[in-house]
Amino acid sequence: MYRILESINEPADVKQLNMEELNALAGEIRSFLIETVSRTGGHLASNLGVVELTLALFKCLDMPRDGIVWDVGHQTYVHKLLTGRREQFATLRQLGGMSGFPKSSESVFDVFNTGHSSTSISAAFGMTRASELAGENARTVAVIGDGALGGGMAFEALNAAGTYQKNFIVILNDNEMSIAKNVGGMSRYLTRIRTRPLYFRMKSRLERGFRRIPVVGEPVVLALKKIKDAFRYLITSSTVFEDLGFTYLGPIDGHDLPFLCDVLEQAMQIQAPVLIHIKTKKGKGYKFAEEAPTAFHGIGAFQVETGEADAGCESYSSVFGHTLFSLACANEKICAVTAAMPDGTGLKAFAEHFPKRFFDVGIAEQHAITFAAGLSKSGLKPVVAIYSSFLQRAYDQILHDVCLQNIDLLLCVDRSGIVGEDGETHQGIYDLAYLSQMPHMAVLAPAHFAELSDMLRYALTEHTGPIAIRYPRGSMQATYRTKTTFSFQKAEWVHRGEMVCLIAAGHMLSTALEVYELLQSRGLSASVINLRTIRPLDEAAMLEAAQSHRLLVTLEDGIRRGGVGEQILAAVKDCQTQVLIKAHENGIVPHGRRELLYAACGLDAKTITQDITDQLHWEKKDE
Repeated sequence: MYRILESINEPADVKQLNMEELNALAGEIRSFLIETVSRTGGHLASNLGVVELTLALFKCLDMPRDGIVWDVGHQTYVHKLLTGRREQFATLRQLGGMSGFPKSSESVFDVFNTGHSSTSISAAFGMTRASELAGENARTVAVIGDGALGGGMAFEALNAAGTYQKNFIVILNDNEMSIAKNVGGMSRYLTRIRTRPLYFRMKSRLERGFRRIPVVGEPVVLALKKIKDAFRYLITSSTVFEDLGFTYLGPIDGHDLPFLCDVLEQAMQIQAPVLIHIKTKKGKGYKFAEEAPTAFHGIGAFQVETGEADAGCESYSSVFGHTLFSLACANEKICAVTAAMPDGTGLKAFAEHFPKRFFDVGIAEQHAITFAAGLSKSGLKPVVAIYSSFLQRAYDQILHDVCLQNIDLLLCVDRSGIVGEDGETHQGIYDLAYLSQMPHMAVLAPAHFAELSDMLRYALTEHTGPIAIRYPRGSMQATYRTKTTFSFQKAEWVHRGEMVCLIAAGHMLSTALEVYELLQSRGLSASVINLRTIRPLDEAAMLEAAQSHRLLVTLEDGIRRGGVGEQILAAVKDCQTQVLIKAHENGIVPHGRRELLYAACGLDAKTITQDITDQLHWEKKDE
């Protein structure tokens, strides 16, 4: 079934193929990816869109001497498939298996780890300059999407690379998408470039010229460049990329493999920075992914024949979206801000019903925060919804532009804690620690859906100053339901015992309740506290717990250093009680199913129970 694909074990094998074989290989790759991802889940649409681009790069570059830095990195399945990891695809995104993102520890061909956007040009340019300083002739190509190009870091890198006097190639993969539809001025600018009919007619003539001219050296390349530039200036004037110092080639059909190879070969001869603008279709070759690229950006297991995925259930994101919509109906000053994640964060209904109050700023988290601070300063009530992993990119803006001014701003930190299969670049385990250190910042963590709704109402109707509500991915919540009304800086005693007190932050209450049952079965009397407000702590409750129990056990889905446990430890430092902190110890959590990761990190109920009995030297009393 995969006759050619099964013969490919390294990039050198791709270089041996003729164009007919390469086109056949492209079809085999698409079939393989659809079949594999339907079982494992993963990022499908983005990978289907870069099949020809990846093959062209492998055909033209000399790897591993040359390298590719893939922006974000979720589109590297084809790259991995062609670099000796075909047999590992059955383990894709599973604990101990192959990562869904570039990993230098996996292969020498993964030259730079990526997981967040807008980083590829900086990294590739740095590697290019390092090669030059070492007297080598290695080439590192940056591949960046049109969505990632809107990130400020990408422009900083373009600005720096534009004055370089040697060859450096950036490939702009333009599929008009990030995860959702692209927004903003750069998106409109690229649309203008790619949709001028006269330019396309002239471009097709130039393409035919490209095909006829062999790679015979710099004079021919420069002559062709001058002709192409002259036509462009007449038709579209210069591009912003040329104004920054790049030789601009495009837009080019990213699925025309022969022409892609021709253009790459020519671009490699130009002793200046080159930006190749290619146009691709996200989900190419699979009907359902082409029609719904957002749904197939990151998807779980699905039926190949129908494209149907397993039915989803209510999630924290959907509860957030429903509650915010309800609150916005009653208060016209409430507005929502997100960074290219309107669907993922649950803001779709808000965007449809309140388009003037909804702001998708694209992949620009820093701008999102300071923009929202400006909205707040002008009397509005902004709610910024961003995944925990991506909020890290706006650390300085939260501190400098929000907290130091004590601005009223609500951060809704989605996908906090372990998110699972996307791995260490996406685990949201740092927000509790860094947000809790910022002046004026309040941090809340709901244990279940109803508590999230209550916290949203409080934050938007009562609180003043910056406040963050962090909640996990999906439906992970405690089965216990709140007995007392949420009150700011007031912890809830769920159970009262005598020997051990379990203090849980957010959804870890569900684990605490499991531990409670296990301790009870062993004859250990335990209390359970639902912390609710992480900062400022309910110090009175912490002191009461410390004074009435032999052991306090803190449970958090975050890093230990600077986290909840250490804050509680500081609050009860003058008490005689012992404190056992259960958190992520080293700040790095690999990819895999969440339940397996919690166990691997020692944050499952069984491990925590054993740690408690060991700490107390308690002999098991159940049969």
